[in-house]
Amino acid sequence: MKLIVAIIRPEKLEAVQNALEAVDVHLMTVSDVRGCGRQRGYTETFRGGRIPIRLVSKVKLEIAVNDAYLQPAVAAITTAAKSEGDRIGDGKVFVLPLEECYRIRTGESGTVAIGP
Repeated sequence: MKLIVAIIRPEKLEAVQNALEAVDVHLMTVSDVRGCGRQRGYTETFRGGRIPIRLVSKVKLEIAVNDAYLQPAVAAITTAAKSEGDRIGDGKVFVLPLEECYRIRTGESGTVAIGP
């Protein structure tokens, strides 16, 4: 079992969801987050002054998958989240080991609790 944590551009969320649906990954948690990486923010003009925006809005996906779904899910995320023209700020995908999972309603645990 693995936990996929992906940080992507907000406008790519629907494309990533569609790509994950195509590889039978349906369960995910989505959060609005802010952060900075190589982009290091940007500047906006407000009332004639330039204001640095250090933290950029992103979307964080957390997806628990069984091992058989790991590579198709990561491939779907990276393909769908990539922008045209190889721009900085497309995001990152992290894969973490998942020791255990429990379904509260039924008490199931392990790979059965994650589901297909």
